[in-house]
Amino acid sequence: MTEDPFVAHRNLLFTVAYEMLGSAADAEDVLQESWLRWADVDRTQVRDPRAYLVRVVTRQALNRLRSLSRSREEYVGEWLPEPLLTSPDVAEDVELAESVSIAMLTVLETLGPTERAVFVLREVFEMPYEEITAAVGKSAAAVRQIARRAREHVAARRPRVQVSRSEQQAVVERFLLALRTGRLQELMEVMAPDVVLIADGGGVAAAVLAPLHGAELVAKLLARVDQQAVALRMTTVWLNGAPAGRIEIDGELATAVSLVVENGRITRIYVMRNPRKLTRLDEPADLTR
Repeated sequence: MTEDPFVAHRNLLFTVAYEMLGSAADAEDVLQESWLRWADVDRTQVRDPRAYLVRVVTRQALNRLRSLSRSREEYVGEWLPEPLLTSPDVAEDVELAESVSIAMLTVLETLGPTERAVFVLREVFEMPYEEITAAVGKSAAAVRQIARRAREHVAARRPRVQVSRSEQQAVVERFLLALRTGRLQELMEVMAPDVVLIADGGGVAAAVLAPLHGAELVAKLLARVDQQAVALRMTTVWLNGAPAGRIEIDGELATAVSLVVENGRITRIYVMRNPRKLTRLDEPADLTR
């Protein structure tokens, strides 16, 4: 029996939805809605099931993104993407790893829904413009213009320095060691002077409500972590295609930390503490292009 195209391409469809939404939970909802639509389709009329399914998922993700815009505007504190546990294999596809990184997904949040869809489909999945026009309901000329604007917007905001995964892992381990001991000087040495910390507690978990700037302020905040728990466990894990940190307090998963590293020092720290966004850190997600 031939495998259903939706099942065959499910990992790709999830990756498309996740990159458009920054939320695995919302991506799963989009896939469920897309499956219901696929179930009603006359398959004999579909010449390219993969392209057709990507179009369906894109349209559903666009609808979801527009409906989510208000709730994200009213979100308590900073909104960060939902982190995913990934295998080291994801990092072998450098472009995929960069596109699903917390840093890139945060940049994509600054695009409008259609711009985000066009950027993801063109720059990440290398879809032809003709297929993108069908997915977003715009003319080919409009899509090319949107793609150009989105590329320029992202290029101006994305991290400019790429580091090897071994260097990233070494810095993550140094950071977690300094965090575990609470030594202010060691924390400051691993961070760039103009480091920025962004935390997401969602109004549920304790977190700073606005970005924190500067190594001294950030280090003073982080140095207090070990004072807040009887038992503190920190491990290096692979999140969104790169080495990152997992922090358990008193036996409970409390925080995921993603770092941007430039020239051997940390320039950005993304701290995910909203418990609703920490539910997918035990089983690796299957991401693919």
